Amino acid sequence: MKRSEKAEKIRAILDRLFPDPPIPLHHASPFQLLVAVLLSAQTTDDRVNLVTPALFDEAPDAASLALLPVERVLEHIRTCGLAPTKAKNLSKLAMQLVERHGGEVPRNFAELEALPGVGHKTASVVMAQAFGVPAFPVDTHIHRLAARWGLSNGTTVERTERDLKALFPEDCWIRLHLQIIYFGRAYCPAQRHDLDACPICSWAASKARKQAERTRSAPRKTKNTAARR
Repeated sequence: MKRSEKAEKIRAILDRLFPDPPIPLHHASPFQLLVAVLLSAQTTDDRVNLVTPALFDEAPDAASLALLPVERVLEHIRTCGLAPTKAKNLSKLAMQLVERHGGEVPRNFAELEALPGVGHKTASVVMAQAFGVPAFPVDTHIHRLAARWGLSNGTTVERTERDLKALFPEDCWIRLHLQIIYFGRAYCPAQRHDLDACPICSWAASKARKQAERTRSAPRKTKNTAARR
């Protein structure tokens, strides 16, 4: 099966299973989405959604966050991974938004990616989900699934993003990003995954890929070092 045919079949399955996927990070503005996406690195969305309500109650916008001491920001997000670094970046980010952008989130990739702690993936999520600009954010989970499904060679997230953009129509990029995330959580976990039972891996993954994952997930045999009597 050609990659293009495989991509079309995958899109049909995802549209059937997740026709209207919601944005998993709770927010009430582009600024709050930007903060939530930054916090989500090395942390689950559920954890982010637990800590942001109190943070946003105290600092709902860039101006108010810029006034919070870094230590106070850290108190709110302490249970998130890499919290000290994220607290510093959020404080600097809020200050830059106030000083350079009038407290508003910029609507272009270059200015977004120039903000502290904001990389291409974070900028892509904000551009797509806050402003509706066609983008295909690729995190480690989408990167893994694209490789499993044979849609990309899987060497880098940048290569995966280019491959996915080439395979799928631009007007479905935003929806597909969310659909793949939800599919991964429901059907295609990273560990102990039965590729033969998966609605997509069962037919999209190559025999070599299935064998490689079976080998990685198989329990390791340990040598019996006990002395025989």
